[in-house]
Amino acid sequence: MDCKDLLNRVRRAVAELDGELTRRLVEEALRAGCSPLAVVEEGLRPGMWEVGERFERGEYFLPELIVAADIFNGVMGDLLLPLLEASRQSSGRGRVVIGTVRGDKHDIGKNLVAVMLRVSGFEVVDLGVDVPPEKFVEAVRAYKPDILGMSALLTTTMLEMRNVIDALKAAGLRDKVKVIAGGAPVTEEFAREIGADAYARDAVEAVEKCKKLLGKD
Repeated sequence: MDCKDLLNRVRRAVAELDGELTRRLVEEALRAGCSPLAVVEEGLRPGMWEVGERFERGEYFLPELIVAADIFNGVMGDLLLPLLEASRQSSGRGRVVIGTVRGDKHDIGKNLVAVMLRVSGFEVVDLGVDVPPEKFVEAVRAYKPDILGMSALLTTTMLEMRNVIDALKAAGLRDKVKVIAGGAPVTEEFAREIGADAYARDAVEAVEKCKKLLGKD
């Protein structure tokens, strides 16, 4: 079975919330020579998108989303992250602090962005989820990143992004770091409105935007 077929089966296994089968297929795909990045981009991520679509159609509910996230994070952490880290280029592109804003505990998109940035040679400091503005400020002060990335999945929590930027201004740090915003409800117009330097609709675009922000594209 070639990589395309294997990764299509990975996609279906994720969408059907079959964690055991997903893990077995990912292991088989890696043994067959499929690249770790292809497993993420052509297997796991499309499967997660399908889970999201089923949620939107009312076929899946919050418990199913949690199961899917556990499957994704488990396979990523155990099987793929070590390989992705080992294969990344030591290009010294820059340092990125990233986190999901206060009140939002969704981390799938943020985690994928962090992985893609690391694979592309960025150093990533992941603050996790439900991060208050003051913690973003502390991280910018402590780690002196080139870029601060904020993620939100809810229309209610994305408003916290403005609070983070305001907190950076109050701390005298806004001009010390570039800010990029993303997440399902976030738009380019909203990012401009709150004073972010860039907006990314997905992990691949986030990497490209970060490169452009630092003039390293």
